[in-house]
Amino acid sequence: MPLQIAIDGPVASGKSTVARELALRLGCTFLDTGALYRAVAVAALQRGIAPEDERTVASLVKSADPKVVIDPKTPLGYKIRVDGRLIGDELFAPAVSHAVSAIAANAAVRKHLIAAQRDFAGARDVIMAGRDIGSVVLPNADFKFFLTATVEARVDRRLRELHDMGVAIDRETLMREIQTRDERDRTRKVSPLVMAPDAVAIDTSAMTIAQVVDLLEHKVREAPRA
Repeated sequence: MPLQIAIDGPVASGKSTVARELALRLGCTFLDTGALYRAVAVAALQRGIAPEDERTVASLVKSADPKVVIDPKTPLGYKIRVDGRLIGDELFAPAVSHAVSAIAANAAVRKHLIAAQRDFAGARDVIMAGRDIGSVVLPNADFKFFLTATVEARVDRRLRELHDMGVAIDRETLMREIQTRDERDRTRKVSPLVMAPDAVAIDTSAMTIAQVVDLLEHKVREAPRA
């Protein structure tokens, strides 16, 4: 049976970085499912569609049909094909980051992309990071982890990430953006950010990425599997 690991958590909780490193250690395929939602945001912005225009975005996701394409040469190990072309760094443009929350709250978009995520998981060993992996996308995953951290710790992490990407933003503005994103993720009607009942919660506020990965690797390797 394939190994499936779900890693969920709020924005900047470290889930994607941890999932990517854990996948390398365990020999699994990694996917940050947020990349698919970002791909829809890219397509919407390029077509001049407002992210809040639910009906038009719902139509767009069907025609653009985002898919994950494995590419070992890339840092993430994959790219996203949307509208018939592969996209990479565009996924993390500031405009996309601002638009993706509204895109992710669209019920039709989530329904379409959840199917794509499950199709990607298929029969392969996979570690997925997101906000509804353990609760919705892979409810029968072998392991479910929910990473948390204080908002202050998450703001500091995201500031460092954006700085490394050459994106300038002040701490107060980023704090407001993260708090707004948290509220929207927790209260959306479809697939809200919740911890699956059988997930293991881990507060990463005072932990390094390596420490979190070590902990998760230990839990996976030491646990008996059917």
